[in-house]
Amino acid sequence: MDVAELLRLHIRRRSPGYIYTDCPLCGDKRGKMCLNLTKNVWYSNCCGNHGGMLALYANVQRISNAQAYQEICDELLNGGFAPSYQIPECTNAAVQRAVQSERASARTIHDTYSALLSMLTLTPAHLQHLRTKRGLTDDQIRQFGFKSTPPAYLCRTITTRLIDQGCTVQGVPGFFVDDTGKWTVRYFKRTSGIIVPYFGVDGLIQGLQTRLDVPLKDKDDPPDKAGTKYLWLASADKPMGVSSGSPVHFIGDPHARVVYVTEGALKADIAHALMGRTFAATGGAGCTSQLEELFAFLSRNGTEEIIEANDMDKFSNQGVGRGTSKLYMLAKKHGMACRRLSWNPNYKGIDDWQLALRRRENEYKEREQMNMKEVCLSGNCTSNETHQRFRVYQLILSTVKIIPFAFKGIDALYKADYKRPPAADYQLVYDGEVCYSGELGEQDMLERIFALCNDHFPAGYEGRSLSPSDVVELYDDNSRRYFYCNPRGFVPISFSPLLAKPIPSRTSQPDAVSPG
Repeated sequence: MDVAELLRLHIRRRSPGYIYTDCPLCGDKRGKMCLNLTKNVWYSNCCGNHGGMLALYANVQRISNAQAYQEICDELLNGGFAPSYQIPECTNAAVQRAVQSERASARTIHDTYSALLSMLTLTPAHLQHLRTKRGLTDDQIRQFGFKSTPPAYLCRTITTRLIDQGCTVQGVPGFFVDDTGKWTVRYFKRTSGIIVPYFGVDGLIQGLQTRLDVPLKDKDDPPDKAGTKYLWLASADKPMGVSSGSPVHFIGDPHARVVYVTEGALKADIAHALMGRTFAATGGAGCTSQLEELFAFLSRNGTEEIIEANDMDKFSNQGVGRGTSKLYMLAKKHGMACRRLSWNPNYKGIDDWQLALRRRENEYKEREQMNMKEVCLSGNCTSNETHQRFRVYQLILSTVKIIPFAFKGIDALYKADYKRPPAADYQLVYDGEVCYSGELGEQDMLERIFALCNDHFPAGYEGRSLSPSDVVELYDDNSRRYFYCNPRGFVPISFSPLLAKPIPSRTSQPDAVSPG
């Protein structure tokens, strides 16, 4: 806490033995850096950095640990340092009473959660969301066990009913003793949403997570910040409560030769329903510690390959990228191969992508007919049609290098201190032309190219679906014009095509894995 005070860290939340602050290393302002006051260590859940108090001070100030030690001593001993913080365990009487319970057994937690879910229902709004927005059938919704959170005023009553039925609530994450001395469960109006069960490979419910109806935001958060969308059912900072433990979700065949790993149980359930593949899901890309036991089990059970299917921000988010790297190391440690799955970058998650593919099967047929009639490849133009030559350049991706503006708009490019796309990090993936009838403006032409180069590609196209951060060149014998693909439309830019790599061979991209 002395170091946190010296660095003027912005504290977001306090609990017994822990402080959650904004991360001074990557600039994330969601309170994702955890300071463990008992062990005097810290871990940033946004960028993956961690260490002891000297490393924290040294990393922020960009000095050596030896220099950090000297500066801390100078400040504490000679600088008239007077801490303004108050340690929760010692000064807050309410927190002093927040003695944690010992975590209950896996079977007890499963039985209590199962009984809790049996008392709950799905609201019409949540049912409609899972049907229309997530593409699930009623049978699948029942199979996965989704329910709506109870109203806050019923939490104590529900808990009493569970106890009367013989269920154990002490030691089960989310249950605690309130100010009146009664057991209750931690659901509030501001944390209402869809309850998502996390099942272990043994079929037991290990934890519950809520997909919030309204993401939680701090009062100091910028207006465009998304906020926290998922929240574990936990009660570590409450009397007789216990931590969620961030369990790993498993859905599918425990003897599967290939297992996909992604972020979040809801995402895994939907992808499993759409693809029929076996999935494991962590609470987030950085929550890989719980995968150790699962991977050891899968390896003994015959699994040969892990396919990493984290969200596509793994190419631009340093924290997600580090978590992904740990997944590769864990798979290798247990004798399993690991490959990366990438897909149309216009969809962040594997569930979004697969759902879009299913819903657009009929659209593809219509689009192909439209392409034959209105947009065709070079050599198929009729005498009354006009042709436009174009090239597509895309970022060269790897499992090591993080590109902060990958698959993002031009504002992210500028925020990463680029005035124009770094052509040396790009490769040419297509050089062709489209034919069209009538008159087309520049933006209409680019939108037509975008439609042509998404999911279904023209012959000779060697890249992924056209998406934000890609560069499109329109050219003829007299001029060349370059455009940055933005989430909404295209932006004229400067670009140096001679620095870009030539068209690659698909066989030279081992980390671009197809779901098969």
